Amino acid sequence: MENLSSLSLTQALDLLKKGEISSVELTRAFLQRIDTYNSRLHAYLTLTPDLALQQAEAADRVWKKWREDQSTPLPALLGLPLAVKDVLAVKDIRCTCGSLILENFVPPYTATAVERLLAAGVVVLGKTNTDEFAMGSSTENSAYGPTRNPWDTDRVPGGSSGGSAAAVAARLAPAALGTDTGGSVRQPASFCGVTGLKPTYGRVSRYGLVAYGSSLDSVGAFGHTAEDVALLLNVMAGFDPRDATSMDVPVPDLKLNAAADLKGLRVGVPKEYFIKGIQAEVENSVRQAVEQLKALGAEVFEVSLPHTEYALPVYYLIAPAEASANLARYDGIRFGLRESADALWDIYRGSRGAGFGPEVKRRIMLGTYALSAGYYDAYYGQAQKVRTLIKRDFIEAFKQVDVIAAPVAPSTAFRFGDHSEDPLAMYLEDVFTLPANLGGVPGLTFPVGFDSQGLPVGMQLMGPHFGEATLLQTAHVYQQATDWHKRSAM
Repeated sequence: MENLSSLSLTQALDLLKKGEISSVELTRAFLQRIDTYNSRLHAYLTLTPDLALQQAEAADRVWKKWREDQSTPLPALLGLPLAVKDVLAVKDIRCTCGSLILENFVPPYTATAVERLLAAGVVVLGKTNTDEFAMGSSTENSAYGPTRNPWDTDRVPGGSSGGSAAAVAARLAPAALGTDTGGSVRQPASFCGVTGLKPTYGRVSRYGLVAYGSSLDSVGAFGHTAEDVALLLNVMAGFDPRDATSMDVPVPDLKLNAAADLKGLRVGVPKEYFIKGIQAEVENSVRQAVEQLKALGAEVFEVSLPHTEYALPVYYLIAPAEASANLARYDGIRFGLRESADALWDIYRGSRGAGFGPEVKRRIMLGTYALSAGYYDAYYGQAQKVRTLIKRDFIEAFKQVDVIAAPVAPSTAFRFGDHSEDPLAMYLEDVFTLPANLGGVPGLTFPVGFDSQGLPVGMQLMGPHFGEATLLQTAHVYQQATDWHKRSAM
């Protein structure tokens, strides 16, 4: 069969079940495409072709046994290739976090989310590029060079999970894992024209995820469709005693109904998300997508999230403060880069000075300042109080509606260097995604159009805590009625 790399995760699984393709054939198709295009896009930092083919061969043996005796339960994702963002630990595979300070770090353990996917039979193609320690909105902050957007290689793929989003968009993987602290799954999904899910905080274990902002980090997923990411969430989600923030909440079986409509669904459109300065084509595409939801049976209401305007300053106090504490462990003593010196202070200064890039240093300094004596209450303490108000906004809104529909970013993908000299302009790229992280609610991004330059436009749906099933079903119905998600970048 030709064009195996054009298959979505769901399509590939269907063909594997029918015996029309093998996992080895599928894996080889993606490895060949990676070999052709990764040098141009730089989506992957580390490739694992030998491991992938070993895993694919093992999967095919299980498929063979299953066809002989179908009474044996089959792993849910048997033989499906997957890319993993390089902030998630996979045992014996290099994990750099896009930073020189971890250039040669090889973890002795595997993140829970990846562990569960491996148990379900996935094949790991490699580790994808990321802004250093997931701090960025463009993947320009990677110490190993930027990832390029497959739709226009002069533009960014978004960040920090830009490598994963670009890999799926360019069909260098049928699906990929990402992480979302302030929009790092949803924004690159929008820029690259794929579907991306940030689950509820605590829905997917953070064990084995290298921490950036511990109260904000979520492990998410990219695919071509809502059905693809539902397959991954089905396996990853669930309580993990190794993560103190993991929530012991039942996980519904996310089987999406293609024949359903949206009758009875209440969609809220927040007035605070359509602000001055938003690209007209982005606003038009999102509003047209809302009209499509209405045509499919949904009821549309205007809602208000009044504290949205404070999300940006609140996030950039809380996240850097947590980063300052989390990144204190990178001191040149126990693991990672070490610059030799006679005095302990000089080891610290040399190792951290050489190992961290400018954006990571900026956020560490911001966070350390916010936590310092005399400023903690005025900055970090106040930010946490306003965060509570943002969370309450969502809780109140979801008493009126089932989902909230909004833009993902103020614009489509921007050119490399556009915001390099202005960190605040870069931070403003996350203005529509930050509130969901501060409120801990789930968010799903999927393509809803293109601008006049042929760049994808995404829309995000946000739902109440642990409301992923409704988001995924809504997007699935939308994707049955539209073809934006079927358009190919390369």
